[in-house]
Amino acid sequence: MEGFLTDEQREMMKVATETADNLPPSQKPNSILLTNHHLPKPSAAGKPSGASNAVKHRRSHAGRSIRSKKDGGGGKGTWGKLIDTDGDYDIDRNDPNYDSGEEPFELVGATVSDPLDDYKKAVASIIEEYFSTGDVDVAASDLIELGSSEYHPYFIKRLVSVSMDRHDKEKEMASVLLSALYTDVINPNQIRDGFILLLEAADDFVVDIPDAVNVLALFLARAVVDDILPPAFLPRATKALPESSKGYQVVQTAEKSYLSAAHHAELVERRWGGQTRTTVEEVKKKIADILKEYVETGDTYEACRCVRELGVSFFHHEVVKRALVTAMESHTAEALALKLLKEAASENLISSSQMVKGFFRLRESLDDLALDIPSARTKFDLIVPKAISGGWLDASFSYPSGECGRQQMEDEKLKRFKEDIVTIIHEYFNSDDIPELIRSLEDLGAPEYNPIFLKKLITLALDRKNHEKEMASVLLSSLHIEMFTTEDVADGFVMLLESAEDTALDILDASNELALFLARAVIDDVLAPFNLEEISNKLRPNSSGTETVKMARSLIFARHAGERLLRCWGGGSGWAVEDAKDKISNLLEEYESSGLVSEACKCIRELGMPFFNHEVVKKALVMAMDKKNDKMMLDLLQESFGEGLITTNQMTKGFTRVKDGLEDLALDIPNAKEKFKDYVELGKKNGWVSSSFVTSLTEDANLG
Repeated sequence: MEGFLTDEQREMMKVATETADNLPPSQKPNSILLTNHHLPKPSAAGKPSGASNAVKHRRSHAGRSIRSKKDGGGGKGTWGKLIDTDGDYDIDRNDPNYDSGEEPFELVGATVSDPLDDYKKAVASIIEEYFSTGDVDVAASDLIELGSSEYHPYFIKRLVSVSMDRHDKEKEMASVLLSALYTDVINPNQIRDGFILLLEAADDFVVDIPDAVNVLALFLARAVVDDILPPAFLPRATKALPESSKGYQVVQTAEKSYLSAAHHAELVERRWGGQTRTTVEEVKKKIADILKEYVETGDTYEACRCVRELGVSFFHHEVVKRALVTAMESHTAEALALKLLKEAASENLISSSQMVKGFFRLRESLDDLALDIPSARTKFDLIVPKAISGGWLDASFSYPSGECGRQQMEDEKLKRFKEDIVTIIHEYFNSDDIPELIRSLEDLGAPEYNPIFLKKLITLALDRKNHEKEMASVLLSSLHIEMFTTEDVADGFVMLLESAEDTALDILDASNELALFLARAVIDDVLAPFNLEEISNKLRPNSSGTETVKMARSLIFARHAGERLLRCWGGGSGWAVEDAKDKISNLLEEYESSGLVSEACKCIRELGMPFFNHEVVKKALVMAMDKKNDKMMLDLLQESFGEGLITTNQMTKGFTRVKDGLEDLALDIPNAKEKFKDYVELGKKNGWVSSSFVTSLTEDANLG
């Protein structure tokens, strides 16, 4: 036996045997070798007198795989037959003579490495080499060659985090490299995502780097100064991060300590000593000087030589951008500026990618540029095709000129808006945070698309539970107060009703649900009843949309319509308008009795409905008109406004609602119009209402 078993095999056999002996009969293994027999000693002929029926074949001493005869019978180099058995037998992997060759063939996949892990290891090497050599072009080339561009945010995180724990020289080098890679290698969205990763990891950084918050704030400020992050990134990041996080502190430090300081650009640029090369601001100044001298002399050769001597090939996009601005500012300089760019491209002084990057940067800033150069967009539309046809701007820039170009940009903007609002609406359904949604919409800066937002909001709510439908109606009411005009809301419903037949294919009860949304909008004072007629007139006659409007109208004029429609979604979210009105009436009556302004303000705040504070204004003004002594209510409005509890928007909305109802008020309060004039003057004096509201009143015949 010693000739066949190793020590390890003997130990395995012993353990297996003991385990089997301890099992109940029903659970004992099928292997006869482990239950009733011990391995026999080999005979003189070298053959054992028996073999386990579990063994179908084994390897010879020569390492060859030799198949045994049928039923485990003997054969050359095999063990003989132990007993006669019928049927198939399980393979026992605890058998000391177990041979993996007995197992059925099975395809086993090779271990696949995580591509992200591979990427991180590769960029670690690129970063270390860059810090050793300082060669921006080599680092950029290596990163391009590495591929996997979807992981570039992790490169940014790695580059910055490694440099944070090093000297100022490496920090400066990291900032310079990011600026060089911007758009050529790493696109703006990836830059943004990389800094988000850094901010999210700030709590971990401070464990090893005590001043991590300050260092990371400098990197963030530097990115803004170097134009690789937009200033709008900071407020958005502030909203997304918990106030208790280190990332939040980083953004606050960058904004208040660095970017708000006098001469902040110079301060941030020189903070790390600019040890690697000339700072970005200095390069920009030198480029401006070169172009100014070139326009005066017209010496193209000399201008190209000066650009080459700057030694910043990764920053030539700035030459392109400033040359284009120069061309737009002066008609006489236009031909010279374009000639310089063409010459620089033909000499390979400015690479194709840098040329495209320069055009791209200018296109992104056209709206701001148009404030100083009204014809900027028109001139840009004319320059682009000239550059492409002249062969010095790659056609991949793909910027159609004229009206088509503007239409394409508008289409792209609308596409991005639709993508963004889906995320915003989903976040609202999860958080029920109306003020945050309003801030997010304001950040998008596209009020012309308000009807599209309304359509998407209700469409998404239709396919959800009553809780989300209620949230959508509540949101619509607050949006009408803060951002949306009545026309926006009406246009949004027109768009919804125009596609009602398509919506019904996916949501069977869509027509009834849309009618409820429309009727609820009227009950919530978002739409007036006559707006339904206007909406119906814009729809195709006898269409599903017009039928939905008729249904909404019948719901509105039904008995107890207000109460029923306010509860149509079960009141599952937040507040109902009638409940809110009752609470406001009660707190104003209590204030009238107690005279405690601070207590009244506290109650208004505790209502938790800042988007509905216009109702407080309206009711306070009406109660003031109805009293001989109106000072108390006016004092409350002043205190609420002074504390920032009621905004100018809410004040104006409240005054507007009173103005719209003056004819009815005058039936009960004869001097309502005269008193309202006095309140408007007080509101104007104290800054309660917007100037546009005051201007509109001067033309209002009702107050004449």
